[in-house]
Amino acid sequence: MTTNTQTTTNTQIEAGYETSKFALGLGMTMAALVGLWGTACLASAMISMGPLNVVQGYITAVIG
Repeated sequence: MTTNTQTTTNTQIEAGYETSKFALGLGMTMAALVGLWGTACLASAMISMGPLNVVQGYITAVIG
């Protein structure tokens, strides 16, 4: 004679932890994209204007 058994498992998800984990991952991804975009813009300026003109423009923008 065989007997069927049924096991029930309850899993509780911490919604706050999961939400903050997602938000942190999203923030890190966006920061990486902004950093890549800034690097691409800086490289483009270096190629089109030359490194000395970029440094001169930066100093002029900071000092005024």
